[in-house]
Amino acid sequence: MRPRASWDAYFMSIAQVVATRSTCPRKYVGSVLVRDRTILSTGYNGSIRGMPHCSDVGHMMEEGHCVATIHAEANAIIQAAKNGVNINGGGCYVTASPCWICFKMLANAGVTRICFGEFYRDNRIFEVAAKIGIELVHIGLPGVNLAPLPVPPID
Repeated sequence: MRPRASWDAYFMSIAQVVATRSTCPRKYVGSVLVRDRTILSTGYNGSIRGMPHCSDVGHMMEEGHCVATIHAEANAIIQAAKNGVNINGGGCYVTASPCWICFKMLANAGVTRICFGEFYRDNRIFEVAAKIGIELVHIGLPGVNLAPLPVPPID
């Protein structure tokens, strides 16, 4: 009998699948908001609804960042808000550590635990998370095995 995935591995695997919907080829990111082992919302990085995707028309670059996309964590928060879902006290699984802006949004939305698959750019989140009581977990640590992802079909 095969071992069951841990909850962390389970939700991070789902975040990886969510990332396959991303439309910004600079970084494919997926995010899953959870509470009490239940999925509340998901999000991936992509353009504003109705606007062309980076993968179709290229990037809108400012100071080394593509500003055409909404980040995965922000989209997950937005989807929860649109659907009247309270994320206070929940957790976030995201394939790359949150940028400073997304971290601040997650903190103010009441997220108390953020698990990330890879570190991406911003060290400020660690100091502030410790000060305000948000648990940051690098899922890439030994002992957490993610399920392998199937190769997505090319559309």
